[in-house]
This record gives sequence, C-alpha cells and structure tokens, in this order.
Amino acid sequence: MKRELDALVIQMYSSGVSYSEAVRQFKRRYILEVLAQHRGNQCKAAEELGMHRNTLSRTLAELEMDSTQIRYGMRRPPASERPRIQSIASTFNRSATGVR
Repeated sequence: MKRELDALVIQMYSSGVSYSEAVRQFKRRYILEVLAQHRGNQCKAAEELGMHRNTLSRTLAELEMDSTQIRYGMRRPPASERPRIQSIASTFNRSATGVR
C-alpha cells in the first residue's frame, strides 16, 4: 500500500496538483469510504474518524459533499427498477421441471 501511495503522490506532484488540492481530494475519498462502510450514518462514521458528528457535517460542507446524496446513493433502487424475485423463481421452477 505504501508503494501505491508513493506512486500516487509522485503522479500528483508531477501533474502539478497543489498540496491543498491533494489533501482535499484525499479527505473527500477517505470520508466517502468511511460513510459508505456505515451506510451514510454520520454518527458512526464520525466516531470511526475520531471526530464529532458536527465536525464531520461541517467538513462535508467544506468539501462540497452532499450527505443527502451520499445516503440516497446507498439506498436500494426503487421497486420498479428491481428484478422481480417471484418471476425469476417461477422461471427457474418451470425450467427445472421442464414445464413451459
């Protein structure tokens, strides 16, 4: 992992990415990963990050991350977009018994 991080730092520096932008992008990605692991739950994510929930909320605003969209993106798709379990099961049963 250290080699990958070193390579990324070298690539960003060579590309002219400023220190402040590199830190900003790291924070965004790290926080997004922790939030994803906690399904958008800011209280649990903040606890894991070692900060208060209000600090996490403020940091999300500073990084222009919309916590509502983060939570919405982690929800199941609407029923209309989900495959029908019943129709899949009946298709399986018909093919297994040879009935059409």
